[in-house]
Amino acid sequence: MRIALLSATALAAVTTSAWAQAPASSNIHAEVISVIGLGGDPNSIPGSADLLDAEDLAVHDYADITRLLRTVAGVNFQEEDGYGLRPNIGMRGTGLDRSDKITLMEDGVLIAPAPYSAPAAYYFPHAGRMAGVEVIKGAAGVRYGPRTQGGSLNLFSTPVPDAFSGALDLWAGDEGIRRAHGFAGGMTELDDGVRIGGLLEAYLDSADGFKTIDGFESGSTGYEIEDYVGKLRLEFSTGGIDHMFELKGQASDEVSDETYLGLTEADFAADPFRRYAGSQLDQMNADHSELSLRYRADFSNGLEVSAVVYSTHFGRDWFKLDNIDPDGAGAAGSVSISALLADPAAHSDSLDIIFGGAGLVSADNALTVKHNNRDYSAEGIQLELAGDLTLGRTDHAWRVGVRAHRDDMDRFQWVERFRMDDGVMVQTSVDVPGSDSNRIESAEATAFFIQDEISFGNWMLTPGLRYERVELRREDFGKTDPDRTGANLTVRTNTVDALIPGLGVRYDFNESLSVFGGVHRGFAPPAPGTTNQEPEDARNWEIGARYGRENWQVEAVGFFNAYDNLIGSCTNSTGGGCTIGDQFDGGEVDVRGLELTGRADLAPLLGLGISVPVRAAYTWTEAEFQTGFSSDYEPWGVVVSGDLVPYIPEQQFFAAIGIDAGRFGGELAMSWVDEVRTTAGQGAIAATDRIEAHTVADLSAWYAVSEQVRARLSVRNLTDEVYAVARQPAGLRPGAPRAVLLGLSVSF
Repeated sequence: MRIALLSATALAAVTTSAWAQAPASSNIHAEVISVIGLGGDPNSIPGSADLLDAEDLAVHDYADITRLLRTVAGVNFQEEDGYGLRPNIGMRGTGLDRSDKITLMEDGVLIAPAPYSAPAAYYFPHAGRMAGVEVIKGAAGVRYGPRTQGGSLNLFSTPVPDAFSGALDLWAGDEGIRRAHGFAGGMTELDDGVRIGGLLEAYLDSADGFKTIDGFESGSTGYEIEDYVGKLRLEFSTGGIDHMFELKGQASDEVSDETYLGLTEADFAADPFRRYAGSQLDQMNADHSELSLRYRADFSNGLEVSAVVYSTHFGRDWFKLDNIDPDGAGAAGSVSISALLADPAAHSDSLDIIFGGAGLVSADNALTVKHNNRDYSAEGIQLELAGDLTLGRTDHAWRVGVRAHRDDMDRFQWVERFRMDDGVMVQTSVDVPGSDSNRIESAEATAFFIQDEISFGNWMLTPGLRYERVELRREDFGKTDPDRTGANLTVRTNTVDALIPGLGVRYDFNESLSVFGGVHRGFAPPAPGTTNQEPEDARNWEIGARYGRENWQVEAVGFFNAYDNLIGSCTNSTGGGCTIGDQFDGGEVDVRGLELTGRADLAPLLGLGISVPVRAAYTWTEAEFQTGFSSDYEPWGVVVSGDLVPYIPEQQFFAAIGIDAGRFGGELAMSWVDEVRTTAGQGAIAATDRIEAHTVADLSAWYAVSEQVRARLSVRNLTDEVYAVARQPAGLRPGAPRAVLLGLSVSF
């Protein structure tokens, strides 16, 4: 209620006298809290920044955000399901699990399910409907938050067109993939210079999957997604002020037959796309919605006021195998799927049950399948004020902003129990809802930032300061109080205040060469479940150079992040073995690295009359623990000083070459990822703790049938590389095999 009243008051204040009639307004951009923006230039930022615009996204028309981000140096990722449904993304050596160490946004609005109290991204905006992606890794990220230690990812939804237009993309191919993305909208001018318009958009995506469940050869291991967006926009001018209102509504639904149950070493070698019978009922059901109202005013004196009020909701129930209890007698004899796949030889009786071989009939209650049921909500308001001024010989582009935000996660979980009967799971009992987990975690946050872009001569300085105050709360009702009477209620609270300074510097030698650097504080709030845990804290440095000519550009950036306290959060996706949501402190960690990027058009060099674009990105990263400790957090375990942080590849490389002949074109892209260790350690990586290096190539091609119609071809994993992507949470899992898709794009 407090945020709702603040929202109404703020919007009323900035729109006073807005309805007076005046001359026609221009088309005002709706972007709020955007460092680069869809029409911006990342090279103008005094720090490391990347923008993937609509043209970049259209090359392969990826629906998988991890394949798209391979083009950006400094971004780490761990594949999981082969489709990017729940991506694991980190930047500059942060943790990857569920992308919970970076700030995720859509159109400048925090989009993780509960960004402060439970940021693990079990929901991620569908990349297939996006118009652009903004990646900020340097000091400019102080403007975002709350997580500033690695970087920020801001996805831009399809904007309302200035004039009526639209597009329709249709894809179909291997694995039963069927994809449709369409939108239509525009602005129209009414009397007295008022413009009104909107956008309707639908994104439908489904696949049968590339894995096969034992005994269910025709069963689905894929997904079905429906995602709808609507925007209503109003523009007008009054008294020399251009006004814009935009109401956005989004709703999506996902059903995916996905599991955490992987394979043993031997089974992966024999058939990496096999799934055990024990995963036959595993399924994620999820829905997401967003409602936001934006306002922007451009004053004739250069002052800009922008605001967005937002509310998001995400509900999910991931029904998946959790434990095996061979005799069905209770928890004392059960084993988690993580422990089972970590040492299958020691649990052969449990392994036989999940195999579900012919004639095998297990004890009742031998398989425990959990309703990983959670509801998330978030709401808030963001306000920004920006302007320009000149002081002496310095030009200033300043902005200040404030965010008031609250979010929560309601965890209400229980289990169903089954026996394995000749390969089929038969339900034998159902526990009381809430008897596995029954708690609410919440956060209220207030943030303020001020940033000034100071230009003088060939110099640009961008000092900034962010303040975050976060009040965290966990209410645990206990496993015997499903009605939440409060009879066994325990409450834990924690409040964190943080000042987050940053400074970016750029010097332009000429129009072609510039150098830049920056330093800022890396920060992430602690988990709500503890009363005394410290936030994640770091000092982040970078230095780089850019050189560009008409047809080519290169950039090199070195970075060093010194963590005072690295945080690990217990999730099922890391293997469990701990209380989900608990925080583990990893102490001091040093992360150093190098990012190299380049792009060019080889046509002038080759004397060709067509475009031959090439692009490349290389990342070297070393993330090293500086102290020793013993942790119940499975990816760390027993750590000694000098151990490397797991799941961070030392090297990764991307390269692509394309052709654009006007009527036809395409691109061949290649991504190589070095071997990674799955637990902390140093030296040679033991085979049981290693994910092998792999190279994956993708091919795209298009032919313009007319100005409005294009035929498309996309080949994922062109060489059909077989590779593992993870050993956690429970056994080896494969990357996606080769798939050929045919598409048709129509615009109007």
